Amino acid sequence: MLRKTFQNEIQQVKDEIVALSGMVEKATLDSVEALKKRDIEAARQIVETDKRINEKRFALEEQVMILIATQQPMAHDLRLLASLLEIISELERMGDYAKGIGIINIRMGDQPLLKPLIDLPRMAAKGTDMLHRAVQAFIHEDAETARLIPTEDDEVDALYDQIYRELITYIMADPKNIERANWLLWAAHNLERLGDRVTNICERTIFIVEGRLKEIDA
Repeated sequence: MLRKTFQNEIQQVKDEIVALSGMVEKATLDSVEALKKRDIEAARQIVETDKRINEKRFALEEQVMILIATQQPMAHDLRLLASLLEIISELERMGDYAKGIGIINIRMGDQPLLKPLIDLPRMAAKGTDMLHRAVQAFIHEDAETARLIPTEDDEVDALYDQIYRELITYIMADPKNIERANWLLWAAHNLERLGDRVTNICERTIFIVEGRLKEIDA
């Protein structure tokens, strides 16, 4: 009976992690869309959403710590609970990246974008797609899928490099473009880091299944 209760509580935490991931995915896409449209009010909403992400993070961490303290888990269960704590933290940091893009949008004030946003939305779409699948792989303890997802991070990195090169050309054409170029470069950097944290989630999935924690060679 106790084992069944424990499994039910684990499932509740997993369900909440899926919900938290969904909040992060939406915040990321919304933050880029707001930047693209220079929608300051939408950017402020992203910042407010981050507060709810943080609250959910702390509540979930408390749930997991209670399970560790009261259930005395061993082997697979202990690896799972430790990984849950890590992934909750990873998702919260990804939420910070979305908030960061919102803050960039706000701080730009009435400055127009240096260039139309093309590759930034692509980065956001790819990164959030990877995140969604990585969390599903974690929930279902699918190590094979978790091992494959990080190889797609090269696409995110390539888009970042493309943005960097393009912004450099704007700066070279007119040094007055430096500030507006930096705003976009920081936004791209946040999305590039999101891809890196997806890899961390995948590594934790493999750890749960195989009992060894090592970097994935993407």
